[in-house]
Amino acid sequence: MDLILLSPDELALRLSKVREQMAAQGIESALITSNANLYYLTGRVFSGFIYLPPMGAEPVYFVKRPVHMHGQRMAEIRKPEQMLEELAKLAAPAPHAFGLELNHLPYSMAQRLCAALEWADAPLNISPALDLARAVKTDHELTLQRISGAKHERVYRKIPQLFQPGMSDIELQIEIERVSRLEGCLGQFRVAGEYMEIYMGNVLAGENADAPSPYDFAMGGAGLDPSIPVGANGTLLKPGMAVMIDMNGDFTGYMTDMTRTFAVGTLPDEAMHAHQTSIDICRELARMGKPGVEARALYDCAAEMAAAQGLADYFMGHRQHAGFVGHGVGIEINELPVIAPRSKYVLQEHNVIALEPKFVIPNVGAVGIENTYIVTDGDSGMECITRAPQEIISFDR
Repeated sequence: MDLILLSPDELALRLSKVREQMAAQGIESALITSNANLYYLTGRVFSGFIYLPPMGAEPVYFVKRPVHMHGQRMAEIRKPEQMLEELAKLAAPAPHAFGLELNHLPYSMAQRLCAALEWADAPLNISPALDLARAVKTDHELTLQRISGAKHERVYRKIPQLFQPGMSDIELQIEIERVSRLEGCLGQFRVAGEYMEIYMGNVLAGENADAPSPYDFAMGGAGLDPSIPVGANGTLLKPGMAVMIDMNGDFTGYMTDMTRTFAVGTLPDEAMHAHQTSIDICRELARMGKPGVEARALYDCAAEMAAAQGLADYFMGHRQHAGFVGHGVGIEINELPVIAPRSKYVLQEHNVIALEPKFVIPNVGAVGIENTYIVTDGDSGMECITRAPQEIISFDR
């Protein structure tokens, strides 16, 4: 079983992107440990490490599990303390200006890995370099995301037929999950960031959309249990209620993010107006979002448009407001860039961004849409790859 599933050209391109970001941050060697970045640099998840040596030497792959893997410059190990011996066998350079994924690693493991490689100084943090490298997708990555987007759309087009009178939000979510898995969804919803957890997405009905969550998502929800306080909470779907559906789009290992709003019966004019404002904001930000544009300019535009429509109090929440209007999407659901008022990121060609200008209307629920876009250098603005119908669809049709 081959360890590396990427083509040689794709692997070389990704390594060069990581090396470029490492050099910009003064990091010459590093040990990659997280599942997301192991996947990024090999095309598979395994238990082990990737060592990026200094001086342009080839990576070394340390594999604990699964056994019987094959690949150049690969060593099977049982524990990190074997790495130094294996590096000597391969004549690989020892660490210098050494980095670890300190945004992910427990302190005790960071200490152990430094000791295993006989690195006495404090390690540098390679996490920002990896995040920046992954923020600009390769052509191969974009192909996988377009496939996910097309399958994601097919699932959303089936949602109106899944509703049955008397359903609860969680019952509807389970039916969507079933259809999604049959369409090929992997079920995995990788989330970057500290203390972030979610299952296969959110179905938020009525007042539950206004329930604050400890997680840094655009919308919260109380959830079914305090052990994972986000999302559907068993609310019965009743007339006059908005139902916001934000479900998993991971069909290829590369995700898309899409939200659509449905209704039981009809919604009041204020909710319909807010939903149309969300569509208008997405359209305007997609037009603006070109290489060289500051991410915070997109946020400012969205907030100004919401305020101009008298919706500032409901923008990105009501009782609790999210501090962003979009985020990068890829192997994880919240990558760079973040579309937020203090973001220093400048958009680049082939960023992939989910824009989600949402509103919570008291006594009705959440309305608005979310689409995934690819930043291009063309005159037409960003390319939308989640093309399900955007208007509010009533379950009573």
